[in-house]
Amino acid sequence: MQIFDFDNSYARLLPHMFTRQEPAKVPAPKLIALNESLARELGGNLEALKSPEAAEVFAGNTIPDGAEPIAQAYGGHQFGQWNPGLGDGRAVLLGEIVTPKRDRFDLQLKGSGRTPYSRAGDGKAWVGPVIREYIMSEAMHALGVPTTRALAAVTTGETVVREAALPGAVLTRVAQSHIRVGTFQLYAYHQDINGLKSLFEHTAERHFGGETNPAMVLRDMMTRQAKLIAQWIGLGFIHGVMNTDNMLISGETIDYGPCAFMDAYHPHTVFSSIDHQRRYAYSNQPQIAVWNIAQFASSMIPLMPDQDAAIEEFTGIVNKFADLYQAEWRRIFAAKLGLQPDEASFALTNRLLTMMAEVSADFTNTFATLGQPLDHPDHAQWLKDWSAQNPNLDFAAKTNPQVIPRLHHIEAAIASAIYEDYGPFNALLSAATNPFTKNEAYMSPPTETERVRQTFCGT
Repeated sequence: MQIFDFDNSYARLLPHMFTRQEPAKVPAPKLIALNESLARELGGNLEALKSPEAAEVFAGNTIPDGAEPIAQAYGGHQFGQWNPGLGDGRAVLLGEIVTPKRDRFDLQLKGSGRTPYSRAGDGKAWVGPVIREYIMSEAMHALGVPTTRALAAVTTGETVVREAALPGAVLTRVAQSHIRVGTFQLYAYHQDINGLKSLFEHTAERHFGGETNPAMVLRDMMTRQAKLIAQWIGLGFIHGVMNTDNMLISGETIDYGPCAFMDAYHPHTVFSSIDHQRRYAYSNQPQIAVWNIAQFASSMIPLMPDQDAAIEEFTGIVNKFADLYQAEWRRIFAAKLGLQPDEASFALTNRLLTMMAEVSADFTNTFATLGQPLDHPDHAQWLKDWSAQNPNLDFAAKTNPQVIPRLHHIEAAIASAIYEDYGPFNALLSAATNPFTKNEAYMSPPTETERVRQTFCGT
C-alpha cells in the first residue's frame, strides 16, 4: 500500500547500527485514531490512510510500499547508570517520510513486538500508554513545544499481560528522527570511530544543514535543548524519565511514559513511580539536560583531531547552557505575566512562584487567571506591584493555556478505552489540542479522590 513517499537513509548506514526487523503480526487490528491534519502536512495518501486496510499498516501486518523496517541500536544513561544494551525494544522504524517540501520525518510503530533489543520484554504495548502518548504529544504540539507526533493508534485484537490482561495497541509515531544522545554514546563506548563518524555525518545532514564541525553541532543542539526545557518548565511539565536515550538530538520531546503536567505547584514535584531519588523532579530538569548534553559532547570527542583541545572547547560550550536556559526562562515567564523580560518581571515571577508553592496553587490555573486572588497573605501586594507594570493581558493569554491534559482525565480516558469506549479519549484530545480555549470540563484540578500521585513507564 502506498501511503507516503519513503526514503531509508538510516538503513543505509553501517549495518551494525540497526537490525532489519519487521513488526509482529496481530490478529484483528482496529483503527481508533487517525491524525488527518498531520497526514496532510506529511503529504500522505489520505484515501489510502482512511481506508479499512490502513489499520493493517498501523498495526504492522502490512509493510507500506517503499518502507524498510528496522530497529535502531543505542545505549543510554538510565537514572545515571550507563547501559550499552538498549535499542528499540518495542518499536520498529518503518522508514523516513519525504514530504512534498523534501523534509524528512521518521515513521515508527511503537508496541510492535519483540526485537533483538527487547531483553526480557514482549515488545508490545497496551491501550493505556498508546492513548497517553497520543494525547500528550498532540497537546504539546498545540502548545508550541517541539515534540514527536501521533499519526495513528490501533488496537490489535490481542491481549497484553501486565498487572492484568489488557487490550493490545500500537501507536504510529512521527519524529524529525529518532537519533538520541544514547545513539552517539553507544558508538563512542565501543570506540567505533567509523560508526560514530557515519552517525555524525548523517545527523548533521539531517538536522544541522550538513555542518561538518562537531563544535557547531553541539552549540546548535544545546540551544535547542535549552529552549525546549524552558518551555517544559513554563508549562509545569515533568518529563519523568530524562535518560540520555530519551533526549533526541533534534530537540523534540520524546517518550511520554511517566510524564505529567503539574496540578499543585511545587518545584520538587515528582510523578514517576521509579524516580525514588527525585533525579527527574520538575526543578531538576535543566541540570539533567546539561548533564545529558555533556554526555553528547563527550561522545563526539573521538571525532576530533586534537582531543585535548576538543575537551576544552566542548567544556566551554556546555558551560554556556545556564545562560542560554536562564534567558529563555526569563523570556517565557515574563510573557506569562504579560511583561517584558527585565529585572522587574524576574522578581515578580519569583515572588509569585514562591507564593504558589507555599499554598499549593494550581500551576496552570494561576497563570490563566492572573488577576484573581490567590489564598496567600502577600498576594494582594503582588497584584498591586504587577498591575503597576502595565501587563499586556492579551500577550499573557497567548502564553498561558486554559487547558492541559491533566492526569485524572487521561486515566479516565484510559479506563473507558479498555472497554472500547473512546468517547472520553476523543473529548479530551479535542480539548487538549485547543489549549487556549476555555473548556470548563477540563480546567478544574482533580479532587482528592481523583488525584493521580504516580505515573508509570509505558510498558
